[in-house]
Amino acid sequence: MKIASWNVNSLNVRLPHLLQWLAAAQPDIVALQETKLEDTKFPAEAINSAGYRVVFSGQKTYNGVALLAREEPRDVVTDIPGLDDPQRRILIGSVGELRVANLYVVNGQEVGSEKYTYKLDWLAKVRAHLAEEIRQHPNLIVLGDFNIVPEDRDVYDAVALKEQILLSTPERAALKSILELGLHDSFRLFNDEAKQYSWWDYRMGAFRRNLGMRIDLVLASEALRPHCRAGSIDREPRTWERASDHTPVLLELD
Repeated sequence: MKIASWNVNSLNVRLPHLLQWLAAAQPDIVALQETKLEDTKFPAEAINSAGYRVVFSGQKTYNGVALLAREEPRDVVTDIPGLDDPQRRILIGSVGELRVANLYVVNGQEVGSEKYTYKLDWLAKVRAHLAEEIRQHPNLIVLGDFNIVPEDRDVYDAVALKEQILLSTPERAALKSILELGLHDSFRLFNDEAKQYSWWDYRMGAFRRNLGMRIDLVLASEALRPHCRAGSIDREPRTWERASDHTPVLLELD
């Protein structure tokens, strides 16, 4: 089974890319972030025609998440207790024996800002909900755009960006707290190398120069760890014309 996460940065723009990639990569489950579409405008028919069932939670212009799978996701959750948030950033559903939590984590804008405080509070409430999810569903996958750089080797210049947004100690501590629920960064189960990124700015020739960050993650529960077979980043879609600034990240399970 192949599970993927991709921040498409507007599904309206990137739908041809998604369909092209689905046909080539043949993933079984795909979590999308930043669809930026109201539910009434979601291209469900095109995705169904590609062989996937889909559930989604969207809003106009910003945010938006979707979960694609070969079978209809069930027991879907889009709002969690204690988080009164109109922003569409969470989509959790069951696919086969897996429970899949798709997150588009708050960016936070700037350390010390109101949005940064909101990000940390959001992460704490999501973490509390994930604790319950993993208790009820040991076969848990948590994936998405985390907007947090896990370690210094996951960013092009950790010195210059030290304690800035996405790299601040509180953000990293929040991610570590989620991992401590019994989750593993699946990419790092198979890859130790630095300079492996999933996001590159559109400016400064960042992709060409590999000035990126690894902020898109697939976390697998302890129960699933023995079944993990490969973790990877597919850079090819980032080379396409009018590409998303993110590229797909994948986990393969036996």
